[in-house]
Amino acid sequence: MCYGRGDAREATGDLELLRVPRLLSPWRLRAGPSPLKAPADAALAAAFAAAHRRRRFEVALAHNAEAALAALAVRPLTRVPVIYVAHTLLGYELATYGPPALGATLDAAGRTLDRWIASRVDGVVALGRRAERTLAPHARGPLAVIPPGLDPAPDPEPASVAGACARFGLEPGRFALYAGNLDRYQALEDLAGAARRIPDIPVVAATQAAARRSAGALRIARVADAREARALTFGAGVAVLPRRLPGGFPVKLLNYMEARRAIVARAGIAEGLEHGRSAWLLRPEATDAELADAIRALLDDPGRAARLGRAARAQLEAQHAWPDLARRTLELAGEVRRRARGR
Repeated sequence: MCYGRGDAREATGDLELLRVPRLLSPWRLRAGPSPLKAPADAALAAAFAAAHRRRRFEVALAHNAEAALAALAVRPLTRVPVIYVAHTLLGYELATYGPPALGATLDAAGRTLDRWIASRVDGVVALGRRAERTLAPHARGPLAVIPPGLDPAPDPEPASVAGACARFGLEPGRFALYAGNLDRYQALEDLAGAARRIPDIPVVAATQAAARRSAGALRIARVADAREARALTFGAGVAVLPRRLPGGFPVKLLNYMEARRAIVARAGIAEGLEHGRSAWLLRPEATDAELADAIRALLDDPGRAARLGRAARAQLEAQHAWPDLARRTLELAGEVRRRARGR
């Protein structure tokens, strides 16, 4: 069940897709709170309750805070236990959607909301250890750490990779890439600072969102679709994850691992990867100069970059395969259902 906009056909596969009315859906599908999402979330709750009357669901998997609040709003009617899939910690992220002057207030509000949701839902899926440590003391039901998954697809054809790179004037293997959204919590100002320090190395942010102006030396590549973004990822020499805020598990990290790219990220953000073995991990307080140094060092040492990329791909296959993650999710759902029946 989702909003009435966006293309989810590829993601849903054989699952039935239930959408709320398009007119009630936000015009812009950006991360974070928005007044435009309020009617869509109310419609989502109503659609869930109506669908439950037809088929009697056993458990609801609610992705992100808005979905958890929608499922909780109708739980007195449906009596369906709710599992909150916490994609982020609002105590860190909420402030990035408001003015800096309200940062402390929004941080406090985010922490309160994190605690409130964990204490009301029937179970929690945390995507990483930081979220587990934050939410576990407040969870009234079972909590499991289950990262997101990705089953590797066949590599794109070399011609597709070369074509994607050529469209943006890039030489395969000789540029650094960030692939994802442009929201403030991604700390792209650090990536822009690193780009200014290494003007001879193209540093690119690939996104499907409406492109904003490039920040100095940082180049914004407006890709046509996810396939072109994937081709660019396979063509990059280094894949970069500049964000500082912990709590979630960046899905783009899985895309980097799938492509066997050498990954530069901050410790605590790229959970499961090890510095010098499967990634180049910087200290959490690393400056843009350190980010630039890591990018240059890896591009100057293709052999090392290739070793890190291969180890990252092995980590993906060992820890993020969907069959195991699905089994663990269903085990948690079964435990939540049994507890709810006992109550």
